This record gives sequence, C-alpha cells and structure tokens, in this order.
Amino acid sequence: MKTVRVYRFGEPEVMRVEEVPDPEPGPGELLVRVKAAGVNPLDTYIRSGRFGALPDLPYTPGQDAAGLVERVGEAVSHRKPGDRVYLGGSLTGTYAELALCEEKQTGLLPESVSFAQGAGIFIPYATAYRALFQKARALASEPVFIHGGSGAVGIAAIQWATAAGCRVAASAGSEEGRKLARELGAELVVDHHSETHGEEVRAWTKGEGVAVLLEMLANVHLGRDLDLLAVGGRAVVIGSRGSVEIDPRALLSREACVMGVSLFRASEKERTSLCAALEAGLENGTLRPVVREELPLEQAPLAHRRVLEPGALGKIVLIP
Repeated sequence: MKTVRVYRFGEPEVMRVEEVPDPEPGPGELLVRVKAAGVNPLDTYIRSGRFGALPDLPYTPGQDAAGLVERVGEAVSHRKPGDRVYLGGSLTGTYAELALCEEKQTGLLPESVSFAQGAGIFIPYATAYRALFQKARALASEPVFIHGGSGAVGIAAIQWATAAGCRVAASAGSEEGRKLARELGAELVVDHHSETHGEEVRAWTKGEGVAVLLEMLANVHLGRDLDLLAVGGRAVVIGSRGSVEIDPRALLSREACVMGVSLFRASEKERTSLCAALEAGLENGTLRPVVREELPLEQAPLAHRRVLEPGALGKIVLIP
C-alpha cells in the first residue's frame, strides 16, 4: 500500500510517500480502506517533534480518517467488511491507503456524510464537545465566545453550542470565515484582527461578559480575553503556539478559571459519552463538517503548511 512515512522529526518535507506491505488485522482489529484522511494542527506538532508524547520513528502521521472496512480480525463484533466508518485514531496512522485500527477507534459514518467530511469528524468535534461540555460545563442560554470560529474545531464548537441552546459569538480573521460563522448560527461574529472586537463581544452580553470562552490561539488572545469573562466564567485553552502573560486579577475579581483541554486525557467513560454524542449528532444532522480543501496524499507537506496559516475555513483532507 501507499503511505506517508516520517524517519526524523522536522519540517513538513520530512514526510515522504512510499510503498509498504499491507497490514493484517489481529484479534479485535480491523483494516480500513482510507478514502480521506484529516489534517490537524496536532499532526504538525508531532511531525515537528514539538509535542509531549512522540511516536517511535519511523511512523505514519494522522489521527482522523474515513473509509470502508476492508477486513476484520477475530472478536470484532460491531463492524463488518463494507461498513462506512470514520476513525478517531489508529494503530498505523491514517495518511495511507489502508489503516489498521481497533474496533473502538471507529464510528459508523452515515450515508449523508461524505468521506471527506468524515475525515474531519473526530479530533475537531470531540475536542469541541469536550471543551464545551466536559470541561466548561456549558449550559443552554449561556453566552459562549468561540475565539477562532472558522477553523475545524471552531466550526464544530459553533454547531455543538447552538444545538445545545447556548448563545454564540465567534471570531474569524477573514470575511469568508465570518460569513461561514454567521451561516452556522453565531449571533455575533467579529473580526479578531480588529482592536475593538472585545468591546463588541462585551456589548453583546450587555456588559456582563461571557460564561464560556474557547481559545484556539491562546498565546495571542488569552491575556486580553480574560476581561471578557463573566462572574464564574470559564476559559478553555484548545490551542496555543507559545506562552502568554495574564493578569491573575482578571480571574480573582470574577472567580473565573482557565483550563486546558486534551482528548488524550479523556477517561474511558468520557470518551464513550462523547462518541455517543458524535453518533447522535451525525445521524440527526446537527454536525456538518465543512471541507476547505482536498489534496492528494503526495501533498502532505503542503497540507501541513496550510493548516497552520491564518484564515482557516474548514478542514483540509488528504485523498490517498
């Protein structure tokens, strides 16, 4: 099969496509014919070597994908050859024509969701769900500000929050991104390049502040955004590319808190809960992944550069 391999950590060009033998599923495992693989910022951090837990070299990148079950091993009870599935992790990496995974790493993909959309499900939607509901405990009617609403996680967060009855404000750096956020249901959409966007968000809450703040680029925005929190507000850091200086008094005066989120820290019970929510949301149409661009597997280095560029507008996927 054709796959992307990384033999040393570094710049995107360390990824190269090569032929390797097809993997065979063992007990409790299944082999998926990958139709599309999702590209996440997390993939770039791992490839560069700037991540806490790094895989052994060489390795194949990728966490998310969608495709068809090709073969199943013994003791696989809920999947069969031909099933449409999305992947939330794998044993062999997803930037490949075939991916070996455990049964629990798959979810059924409805016919109404394309393979390209399916490749953008797990990390974006599971991260957004965990941030909103498992960490911040967002409630219906609470005002939520999603700072970075046009990327894959931001889009997922808008969809989850509006479906749960929250009032949603979002930011985006381009007119196309702001238009998309409005179409997805955000009441207020601001330009996060504007010096007055914080004032717009505070005015939207009539001066009370937001109950939940989701930060996609905390190193840039968190220091100022803490002043947007309401009393008892919760700020959740989803992404950051460096350090940031904050004034703790912004938290003290509001009895607010800042917390981080990581899917890798989810308990088995939490993962089961969020997977059930994903299944329901896909079935009823609440969750609608937005695909920004489809690129061939050979252009994985380009995809890794583009996923970190400003002006995100949905998901980048690789097509084997």
